Amino acid sequence: MISRQRNETATLHPETALVTAGRDTLAQHGFVNPPVVRGSTVLYPTADDLRAHRGEFQYGRHGTPTTKALQEALIALEGPNCAGVGLTPSGVSAISTTLLAVLKTGDHLLVCDNAYRPTRLFCDGLLKRYGIATDYFDPLIGADIAAHIKPNTRAVMVEAPGSQSLEMPDVPAIATVAKAHGLLVIDDNTWATPLYHRSLDQGVDISIQAATKYIGGHSDIMFGTIAANKEAWPLIADGIRQLGVCCGPDDVFLALRGLRTMAVRLAHHQRAAIDMAQWLQTRPEVLRVIHPALPDDPGHAIWRRDFTGASGLFSIVLQPAPQVAIDALLDTVTLFGMGYSWGGFESLVIPFDCSTYRSATAWNPGGPTLRLHIGLENIDDLKADFARGLEAFAAALG
Repeated sequence: MISRQRNETATLHPETALVTAGRDTLAQHGFVNPPVVRGSTVLYPTADDLRAHRGEFQYGRHGTPTTKALQEALIALEGPNCAGVGLTPSGVSAISTTLLAVLKTGDHLLVCDNAYRPTRLFCDGLLKRYGIATDYFDPLIGADIAAHIKPNTRAVMVEAPGSQSLEMPDVPAIATVAKAHGLLVIDDNTWATPLYHRSLDQGVDISIQAATKYIGGHSDIMFGTIAANKEAWPLIADGIRQLGVCCGPDDVFLALRGLRTMAVRLAHHQRAAIDMAQWLQTRPEVLRVIHPALPDDPGHAIWRRDFTGASGLFSIVLQPAPQVAIDALLDTVTLFGMGYSWGGFESLVIPFDCSTYRSATAWNPGGPTLRLHIGLENIDDLKADFARGLEAFAAALG
């Protein structure tokens, strides 16, 4: 585990930092990539060094040259307000580790109602069992979140935007109120990544990513990251150490490999997803497209103000239809896989219904909803494939 130590990437553009940060070719015997260090025990040269725990690396669980390279690159990506980055074996573990690190029995947590469902399950399950109360709030509440703060409120967690319903919280407005009350602000920043949304620069204390998605980029690892500012980093670092959280060396290497090409992949994901979203707006089978980068989206103004780009994930609302029509669409497309993830090179589609677990707000989109992830395939091929699905959808309506 490391904290910010190097400043040589501070003046570089994020795309350049993604390629260069965390690389030490001299220490790597001239090789471009760091070696995959598989190790638990670190030997000390003298008894005095052993007693003093003297050495850059002390035990495999606490860090290796491989994890150091990835953490340095992530610190550069998160920006100047990042004091350190912790690595976890999944996005859910990044969330659970963060909440366990900053909360204690008797605390109160506020969570955005559009949060990733496993976040809610953890809050309503393990946290509740440990005597930590969670209340959910309207993601569009902005500065009015002040009305929900209690004397024992410790933290506010947002997801900007939500990974299914895509509402766009006003993170700076929420953070301003939260900081005035001495609260920690946590952001699930998986959708945009720090490449397109540096939430630590907008009042957020802790920025979480399911690095399984865009950092990995190839649908072959489970991974999570926790970035924190100087106020929150000691809590996160201590929580990771006490919980024994660590990642396998091969997953760390794959995350670092994916990070090097993330800027190029995200640029394509963004272009293709906006193109696909605009095309879907013209289709009669589609009632509405939910994508913050579209000018008519309710979250567009906040997206333009706070983000520098968009990812490949968005949702659509179909015209009212029975399940048989939805299944006809899903069973017809061949380039869109059906699977519960996103961020990889492949396009995906899943149906979803937030109404079963929303509590602070109602989810009434007006028709069945699908979440799409636009991958790296040719966009014309994707349109043709989805058009066949929409035609099957229409045909099933009779």
